[in-house]
Amino acid sequence: MTHPLQTRQWAKFRREWGNEVGFVKKNLIVFSKIPYTGFTIGTVLKGSAITRLDLVLSRKVGQKHNAIFIKFEPNLLHEPKLENKYKKLGLVKGKRLFTPTSFWIDLTLNEEELLKSFSSKTRYNIRLAQKRGVIVKEDSGDEVFEKYLELTTETNKRQGFYSHSEKYHRLMWQHLKDKIAHLLTATYNGEIISTWILFAHDGFLYYPYGASTDKYKEVMANNLMMWEAIKFGKKIGLNTFDLWGREEGKGFTKFKEGYNPKVVEFIGTWDLIINKPLYYIYRIAEKIRWFILRLGK
Repeated sequence: MTHPLQTRQWAKFRREWGNEVGFVKKNLIVFSKIPYTGFTIGTVLKGSAITRLDLVLSRKVGQKHNAIFIKFEPNLLHEPKLENKYKKLGLVKGKRLFTPTSFWIDLTLNEEELLKSFSSKTRYNIRLAQKRGVIVKEDSGDEVFEKYLELTTETNKRQGFYSHSEKYHRLMWQHLKDKIAHLLTATYNGEIISTWILFAHDGFLYYPYGASTDKYKEVMANNLMMWEAIKFGKKIGLNTFDLWGREEGKGFTKFKEGYNPKVVEFIGTWDLIINKPLYYIYRIAEKIRWFILRLGK
């Protein structure tokens, strides 16, 4: 399966955003500049299996782009044999960008089977949202996207997220809208109170972005949003809903667990080191940076 972050549309978006990009065989490498230096970092997010030839070709491309290292996060489930193979290829465990595990929901089940599998509290909240008159629909119009941006800003401030800028979201939407990206809204009393961007590609539905107001929490709009997102995925013929990450102890993880998803573990994050001295300096600087950011929260 091909992930949305490995598509031509994503490559065009990242190129216009200012990254240097290129495909090495099936894998899209995105090169990001390290501020105030002439160096870059390459990332291959949710790519295919890594072979020795991939690494030889990637190293050559990385050297052309003055990359210190290239980070691989294959879109493959964890296997001990595969992990050993990557170690033998000379890759080292890197700092993750995606969570090591995610949730999958089987969209091939019928609606009755799916509802029955949810927790009783989740089913209750879905019915409550319906009873209160929450309306969920797909709407990719410009006005609705502006509301998504507004709610994203509100959500980030409320929850203290590190998030992409408004400009980033606009450009992403421009390249993926109606091809891969779809926008769902939940409306209550005539006001949009929750918006989700979903990616649909190669048999999978993904939930990368969501935002909501803190008002009207009692109507449980997001519970109905998830249920309608599931039905949307089924309607357009997809097989699996990837809920885009899982972190122990997080409130939204608990929310997702109510839909009885399967926990899947990926093969993890692997760095191809190109400039060894600078790589280890970068890793140290990265730890210091995140420590300072957390102090400022």
